[in-house]
Amino acid sequence: MDNRTTTERETEQSRQITSQFQTLKELPTPLEQSQCVLHKHELLICGGISRRACYSYHTLKNEYKFICEYPSHVTLWGHCVVKLVNSNSNSDKDNNQITLLSFGGSPITKKHTLVMKYVSVWSDGDNNDDENENETNKSKKLSKLNQLNKSNNYNEWIPFTDNHNHPIIIRRNDDYYLGARVLIGGINNHLLFITYRDNNISVFDLNTFQFIKHDQLPTNNIIKYHCF
Repeated sequence: MDNRTTTERETEQSRQITSQFQTLKELPTPLEQSQCVLHKHELLICGGISRRACYSYHTLKNEYKFICEYPSHVTLWGHCVVKLVNSNSNSDKDNNQITLLSFGGSPITKKHTLVMKYVSVWSDGDNNDDENENETNKSKKLSKLNQLNKSNNYNEWIPFTDNHNHPIIIRRNDDYYLGARVLIGGINNHLLFITYRDNNISVFDLNTFQFIKHDQLPTNNIIKYHCF
């Protein structure tokens, strides 16, 4: 027979629930309403409200590394970040490079559409836990990697452009993308399905760089910061 009081039983249940969670290392910079993308063992954390810093969190090491910052002219508030899918591959396990797309804006914030060609900021030594390699060699490798990334525009946000290098903005003038959400679909993973307030859905073709459909969702509720 359980002679414990109700309070004692509730305390024990609370301890059991708490034990299921692990406390992780805190971010170097507090971020609110950040956008995150998973890539292999990395969680890519891309900015937040009025915060332009982007980090990679290594899920095995419980460590963060700085990637870059958004350009100074970009104001982040309810932005959206998605990983573009390579139509020639069903998995990114063997891909060392991925492409991120960031867009957002509203009538009260400047709109932006940017892309980042991301390669891991974690060196081979970081990923393989090679303790035998001396710090000098690691530093040289990291410096060489940073120079290569810079020369190829890796790990920095640059304008999203069409095939003629003309900047493309994913948003009509009156669209309100604060808290918008997006999914990638289509037979070649070339379509962006964007849902945004008040109850709108738009489809953008990444091959033609044009919207191909605008419609309204069957709801009277305002949708933003939602699951999609």
